[in-house]
Amino acid sequence: MSNFTANFKSVMKQLLIIIVAAWCSLSAMAYTERNLIASRTSREQLKELLVRDRQWVDLPAYTDRAAWDSILGSRKDAYIKRGEKALAHDWPRVKATDYLEYERSGNRKIMENPLDANNSAVADLLMAELAEGKGRFVDQLINGVYAAAEMTSWALSAHIPAVKPGRSLQAHDNHVIDLVAGDMGNLYSWVYYFMQPEFDKINPEISRRLRHEIKSRVLDPFLAYDRWWWDGSRTYNGRMLNNWSPWCLSNVLLTAMLMEEDPDRYADIAWYTILGTDKFLNYIKGDGACEEGPSYWGHAAGKTLDYIDMLNLATGGKIDMSDEKLIRDMGEYIARSYVGEGWVVNFADASARGGGDPWLIYRFGKAVDSDLLKSFASMLYDGGKNPGNGRDIFRTFRSLSIDSELAAWNKPFERPASTWYPETEFCYLSTPQGLFFASKGGFNDESHNHNDAGTFSVWADNYPIIIDAGVGTYTRQTFSSERYSIWTMQSGWHNLPVINGHEQRYGRKFKASDVKAGKNTFEVNLASAYPEEAGINEWKRSYNVKGREVKVTDRYDLREAAAPNKINFLTWGEIDVTKPGKITVDANGHKAEITYDASRFEAMAQDQELPDTRLSNVWGPKVTRVTLTDRNPSAKGRYSYTVKAL
Repeated sequence: MSNFTANFKSVMKQLLIIIVAAWCSLSAMAYTERNLIASRTSREQLKELLVRDRQWVDLPAYTDRAAWDSILGSRKDAYIKRGEKALAHDWPRVKATDYLEYERSGNRKIMENPLDANNSAVADLLMAELAEGKGRFVDQLINGVYAAAEMTSWALSAHIPAVKPGRSLQAHDNHVIDLVAGDMGNLYSWVYYFMQPEFDKINPEISRRLRHEIKSRVLDPFLAYDRWWWDGSRTYNGRMLNNWSPWCLSNVLLTAMLMEEDPDRYADIAWYTILGTDKFLNYIKGDGACEEGPSYWGHAAGKTLDYIDMLNLATGGKIDMSDEKLIRDMGEYIARSYVGEGWVVNFADASARGGGDPWLIYRFGKAVDSDLLKSFASMLYDGGKNPGNGRDIFRTFRSLSIDSELAAWNKPFERPASTWYPETEFCYLSTPQGLFFASKGGFNDESHNHNDAGTFSVWADNYPIIIDAGVGTYTRQTFSSERYSIWTMQSGWHNLPVINGHEQRYGRKFKASDVKAGKNTFEVNLASAYPEEAGINEWKRSYNVKGREVKVTDRYDLREAAAPNKINFLTWGEIDVTKPGKITVDANGHKAEITYDASRFEAMAQDQELPDTRLSNVWGPKVTRVTLTDRNPSAKGRYSYTVKAL
């Protein structure tokens, strides 16, 4: 056996242990039998409700030029121009070695980039042909169809190992449904729906081949395999569910809505997607927060909206979930997590920069009757940009349907002054003086987890001062047993203490406790987020937010003082720790200071260089960790520090 094969098998074994541990974790606080959708129907009733023969489609036929001109309006030429660029696309092949590179180096982009380029070209060509209607883009669409048809797998190399045989080259007879394979089912089903008559004029084999690929890569595997980790419809054991569930299930449902001809198979597929989506809605917290952060809202809550929208269409409006409070709360999370000027509250793997898709947010607001969401969408809206979601053509169509409403909305957005998510344990507080504070309780086995129970961030005048770095570019290491060797995942690189030489640990049992939120306060006991070796009886951290400052207080009780405690603050910009008792921060002209007891602590600053563009595009070339080290360790005591915006 080669060293490479042995090493790879060892890595994959560790990865599978991590996956199984995450999937099999069961927590009463994380799962509630709501069954919001299945409680409204049954499999037998659903079969009668499903609209047949694609009569649910509320878009005009390809040949209805006047209708498409009306839908696209002044945006028509922009879609055509994007399609014209794709006329020169040369359909790069994703090679077998591109998939193998994930095993060899952990690099996923080498196979993802050409696949993304091909899918984007197909989406642009389809929209251009619908806009123009002259057949100019049809031949390139056919090339796109065959580029996809001749691939062994539509799934990503990083996702294929979750299914037997557990390697990054998919078995030819065991198709994997992941996020991208599902998206391609969605995309190519629309290509088939609109272009079949045009393809058949050229050669009926084109449509026949496309139908075969969609059926064999999405619909058949979904029915045949009942253990997709993202689908709890038939075999659910309490495992973690996240954005993958509504994302994949909405794609499967849409593909069936457009492609499945057998009434019984269609009913089975739709019913299983209902059960699976219910499991996701049962798993998430009842307060509606997205523990994966704002970057994943569009895939978690947003795909839930897509799913209930599709189900509503598929049943002729007979199943409408938009009146559920949980759905509304899931939607409003994105507006409540927005700080301002493009900055957001970013726990877990989320980026600190964002906002969201204004068309998706407005659709959500319209569905659940939320002026907060509609106004937030209006603030983000740029009328000069076209609705476009790449390979997610369903979203592009739905965005076009509300574009004029969004453009006309004129109520200003006002972010709520405070937000408390009691189950997810996210707390946001703001002051009239321009300070915004966010903190969390939670546990260290959340989706896209960082070891960050009790961490906090501070913004002044909508600009970050005390920060959460986010996450770098995903590689094999990111979702393996090596995840917590990455600095961005470690509690030592969050705004948390290192206690008796120990950082927080990964695992469901490592969590915050005694979490309390007040009008301008937040309190959490950090003791159980650390390992037993840290020797903590109690570590109560409290935050008091007032005016332009946040006062942080740590009250601790240790079994012994085995090592000096260290208090970390992550920040960016120019940092000066030379003046005892006061640390100054100048983040691109936004100034703040951290004050502390100089007789108690020694301060030092450590820069973390950011060669990864996913991080440096947000923070620049570096971030800085400020560490206060206790000069005179004791087993019991109290610390106090203040972050003040200047």
